[in-house]
Amino acid sequence: MSQILPFHGTLYDTAVVGNIEKLVAPPYDIIDAAGQQALHDRHPQNIIRLELGLDRAGDNATDNRYTRAGIALREWIKSGALKRDQEPAIYYHTIEYRPPSSGPGAPTKLLRGFLTVVKLEALDSGHIYPHENTRAAAKTDRLNLIEACRANFSPIWSLYSDPQGAVIGLLETVTKGTPARYDFQDDAGCRERLWAVTDPAVLKQIVDQMQSKPLFIADGHHRYETALNYQKLRRQTGSPAGPQPYDGVLMLLAPLEDPGLTVLPTHRVTTTPLPPYDGVKALLGDTFDFQEFPYTAETKDGVRAQFLNALRTNGRTAPVFGIALKGDSRYLALTLKPAHRPSPQASPRTKLDVSLLQQLIVAKLCPTQEEQEAILYTKDDHEALNWAAQGTGTGALLLNATKVGEIQAVATAGERMPHKSTYFYPKPLTGLVINVMDIP
Repeated sequence: MSQILPFHGTLYDTAVVGNIEKLVAPPYDIIDAAGQQALHDRHPQNIIRLELGLDRAGDNATDNRYTRAGIALREWIKSGALKRDQEPAIYYHTIEYRPPSSGPGAPTKLLRGFLTVVKLEALDSGHIYPHENTRAAAKTDRLNLIEACRANFSPIWSLYSDPQGAVIGLLETVTKGTPARYDFQDDAGCRERLWAVTDPAVLKQIVDQMQSKPLFIADGHHRYETALNYQKLRRQTGSPAGPQPYDGVLMLLAPLEDPGLTVLPTHRVTTTPLPPYDGVKALLGDTFDFQEFPYTAETKDGVRAQFLNALRTNGRTAPVFGIALKGDSRYLALTLKPAHRPSPQASPRTKLDVSLLQQLIVAKLCPTQEEQEAILYTKDDHEALNWAAQGTGTGALLLNATKVGEIQAVATAGERMPHKSTYFYPKPLTGLVINVMDIP
């Protein structure tokens, strides 16, 4: 079902450009303007200059951040800063990390996966499943970049089912005792390691084992749909018959059963006016039971911990949401009343906490499209609550994380989750391996 294509990866030559940690970047869609500038300033060959270049005054159709990225890519390859591997490979990749909000002494987790090119399939093919809706503006931006550079800089992150861990076990066996191509600590404190696996027999085993496995896109829906659009454009221009480099896209594949996989909630922070507490209760009281957690300046930290614990604990057996209003010294835990809970026969999408939050809370507190488009998002409990308390937002709407099995059920049913439904962690870095399709 899934066609894995070992490929000639293009990687930084650290002997030419220096330490890899100075050259990689987080995925473009989680970088703010300050982070973008900081990465540009960090190193003249940081991947940000290709993936998310800076706009300049006077940009036009022939001189803009996309065309400049294409020029830089050619120059870096010519100078030897980037080099294409001579043998086709699959790149085994591990990320050792501590989940956000865990204490400094908390145990680490290890996410294991591999970077490869995957043959593009239509999203209704039954081979590759999306789970989130996409937005047109982001796809236009990514299409402009791929047209200018003819390369994938940032991998799409997809999951596959492998309860026995056969594929990862094979990669671990073949790389055991060999030094990693890269081994470093990134800005988030994660230990990043990468090995190139080139043994033809091992590659064939992995390709054969993956053929029976559907893929579930975890992160990178816009990039996948953009790759499909680019493939369509190239075919329309009269490209040669037979398989072409643009028929595949760079992915990080990881087993959905991997204990190193973490899914975080994506909290909402409103920025438009909200009603006071009594107004919120009037709007939502028929649907939810309210539990109040009042606090003073002295008790705030302890009460916040109790509130978050109640949100997580009670959320195991019922849909529970958290609210904090700007200027109100209490946290609110809202439990959906039994009469309003979805039936077991309801579609997978409608049973998700994130769907219930959107339908029953967001739609009432922010009824217009303009208000909903002004919402901010964060994976961090404390950041969401602090934004509301400090005035960055008018209210924090907290929810529990979507489970991997729920995401799989939604995708398999052919449904889509609301925008910003999941936050898979840790995000694969951009710039470890590049899939250069052809030199522009």
